[in-house]
Amino acid sequence: MHTLYRIQLLLLMLLAGTTVMAQKISYSQPEKDDYKNTEFEIIGRVAGNILVYKSDRGDYAVSVYDNAMELKERVPLDFLPKKVISMDFVAYPNKVLMIYQFQYKDAIFSYCATMSPDAKFAAEPLLIDSTRIGYYSRENKVYSLEVSEDKNRIMVYKINQDNENNNLFYTFLYDSAMQLVNNSKVSLPMQSKKYFLNNFNLTNDGDFIFNKLERTSSKDYVISGNMIVKHPLTDSFEVTPLEFKSQMLDEVKMKLDNQKGTALITAFYYKQKRGNVEGLYLYKYDFKNQKTIYEKSALFSPELKAAARTESSTNAAFNDYFIRRVINTANGGFLLTAESFSTSSRYQPWNRWNYMYGNPYSGFYSPYYYSPYSPWYYNPGYWNNSQGLRYHYDKVIVLSFDEEGNMQWNNFVNKSQFDDNADLYLSYMMVNIGSELRFLYNDLDRRSYILTDNSLEPSGKINRMPTLRNLDKGYTWMPRYGKQISSKSVLIPCIYRNYICFAKIDF
Repeated sequence: MHTLYRIQLLLLMLLAGTTVMAQKISYSQPEKDDYKNTEFEIIGRVAGNILVYKSDRGDYAVSVYDNAMELKERVPLDFLPKKVISMDFVAYPNKVLMIYQFQYKDAIFSYCATMSPDAKFAAEPLLIDSTRIGYYSRENKVYSLEVSEDKNRIMVYKINQDNENNNLFYTFLYDSAMQLVNNSKVSLPMQSKKYFLNNFNLTNDGDFIFNKLERTSSKDYVISGNMIVKHPLTDSFEVTPLEFKSQMLDEVKMKLDNQKGTALITAFYYKQKRGNVEGLYLYKYDFKNQKTIYEKSALFSPELKAAARTESSTNAAFNDYFIRRVINTANGGFLLTAESFSTSSRYQPWNRWNYMYGNPYSGFYSPYYYSPYSPWYYNPGYWNNSQGLRYHYDKVIVLSFDEEGNMQWNNFVNKSQFDDNADLYLSYMMVNIGSELRFLYNDLDRRSYILTDNSLEPSGKINRMPTLRNLDKGYTWMPRYGKQISSKSVLIPCIYRNYICFAKIDF
């Protein structure tokens, strides 16, 4: 789920813009059980096979495709209980770890099963932990998972609330062979209901890093926060306070750089309640040496706001933007992408805070918070059930910063998308092919969606690429649910005659 490729901006710069890339598209054939409402997750490429997990009303299976997207086998997962609460996959070159949880009677169980490249299981699943809860619900998600960038460390954890002002963490740290490295029980005080946790990450060394943040009473803005670190062999948290000064923050994002040993926090900031987004808050922390590198603000200029605006005024230009991705660069800097997203309806006004934060479950704390979309797991009923609602996905801004957090350049992917009642075909997919970034999204052309390709060079120049070859008119693409499965290949779901199928693009 967390396989993100580092962009090498300082390499191949002479080739970017001179190499002509020829794309090849390979489609899978629709399977009779894969309807539009079938949930799926793209697992990835494993030993030459391409694996996709599918779930439909209690029936679970993995489809195994070859490199040409021909179906080799559909393997039912008959050993799973009928009602799985959550499913996560960690793909390696020669195996897949399948970590799942389910409820049996009054207890939640967390297991790990090891899958071969042909979706077979030679050994019994490994029991990680169980929790007695005393009642039944399909939504009782107790356990969460974090995986390090190199996949050599895996953490399963749960957060119990023994009272409103205290969280008890139970952590289970494993290596890639699912050998237990350490398990801990750690307490973290929560001063009031205004505090919440997010941005859970695991470093390559097994450090567990996340944020503890405080919201206003109206839960619209973040007004204080901390960087929390638990080292792999200790049973305590290190707490480093953040200094927001008079700024109020929007949705807070965190990105690790394992090579540099740093964690970067980014967020849009406001100067006053119900004001406009003024710029970007930046905080960089050295988690190996336990010290702050910098904490600063990048004010957006009037010229940048004018370029970013869509239907809004210049001062309010960034009020509808959401941070999507932060990408580390080889020189210690980073790229940040943000997309203009909003909804319109005659029945309810647009409120961006409805799309950012959720509330913890009673008794157990859910570390996940709401977001306009989830990039990996397709659940067609989760976000797309609003009658009379129009979704708008417009410009994407790309901001480049150096290692000291100074803005170097900016540019825009200029798109304008909307759809009514559903947003399955909107937004975009970003692909890192090493020498450049590619942005794939649908353009509406004569009432049909056409997959469009833009490239971003290391210098910041954006080029509109030629129309992808072998685009079949019968397929409607869902780019934002795609996944990069190798350095220059992506797998993107499509709808074909009301069936789910998949298209592989080789760049």
